[in-house]
Amino acid sequence: MGLEIDGQELSAGCAAMAEAKPGLRKPVFTKVAQLRPSTSGHTLTVKVVSTKMVLQKGRADGPQGRQTRIAECLVGDETGLIIFTARNDQVDLMQEGSSITLRNAKIDMWKGSMRLAVDKWGRVEVAEPASFTVKEDNNLSLIEYELVNVVEE
Repeated sequence: MGLEIDGQELSAGCAAMAEAKPGLRKPVFTKVAQLRPSTSGHTLTVKVVSTKMVLQKGRADGPQGRQTRIAECLVGDETGLIIFTARNDQVDLMQEGSSITLRNAKIDMWKGSMRLAVDKWGRVEVAEPASFTVKEDNNLSLIEYELVNVVEE
């Protein structure tokens, strides 16, 4: 006997499809040292080492209450460090010493160096305190990259 919906019995194939969950994949966690220029879709758990506010524009009591805030946060794991650019509401989550999970993060290039960012398609979440010690002598944001055009003949 198959699955019944609104009094109608479904075939075994349809019943299996009806019970299956939509295609959510388990996230594959990346380490900071594995990040490469201009890549995206990264999920990682990092600790916030330091936070520095670089831009605060607009007024919270303005007509729409619009305020633009950008902070550069040094984040890392047991493999290295990278600068994370936190925007608006993300700034509030980036407290020094806290553990953060970044979902669907991307690498932006700024003046030849890598910056980690999470746009509207990703999420920044406070995570359980991580057990690792941040490796502070491998800062990926200090490596300067140069875009080289390769001409194929």
